[in-house]
Amino acid sequence: MSELIAHPTALAGLWELESAAVGDARGRFMRLWCEATMQRIAPLAHVVQVNQSFSTERGTIRGLHFQRAPALEGKLVRCLRGRVFDVAVDLRAGSDTCLHWHGVELSEHGQRQLWIPPGFAHGFQTLSDDVEMLYLHSAAYAPQHEGGLRFDDPRLGIAWPLTPTQVSARDRSHALLGDALEWACS
Repeated sequence: MSELIAHPTALAGLWELESAAVGDARGRFMRLWCEATMQRIAPLAHVVQVNQSFSTERGTIRGLHFQRAPALEGKLVRCLRGRVFDVAVDLRAGSDTCLHWHGVELSEHGQRQLWIPPGFAHGFQTLSDDVEMLYLHSAAYAPQHEGGLRFDDPRLGIAWPLTPTQVSARDRSHALLGDALEWACS
């Protein structure tokens, strides 16, 4: 039977999860969520909301989004169709890796997901047209506690693989770290 294997990243609490696919002539089967595995890596994680996004154009960037306390959320993200470069940025106060980022390619044919713990910002860039993403959230969306980082903030220095083609006005309007987010990592 398929299992879910957790691989730690250089950012504590951020995990790449790999589904061990089982296949035959009909196709393949993969486990996407396993309570026992999640309890080992994120004991407080539970799913309260599931969302899906669809992006039509290669090069599109969504994010970097996060929720502030008291509405911090963790999320498990998976690419259902196409390919993305998925990024998580550590925003945890006192963390040795605060403002460090981790990027990983997720794809419909790959077996990787990313567990993004509370206190991280998340975003991705589409590497193909017609991308679908699935998000499992540990807290309900709270618009009064949402925040964002600029995808192109020079202080973060995220190495997006493609020139951005589509970025929402909202995502372009986030302040640069030096301007209005002095709270980060303090």
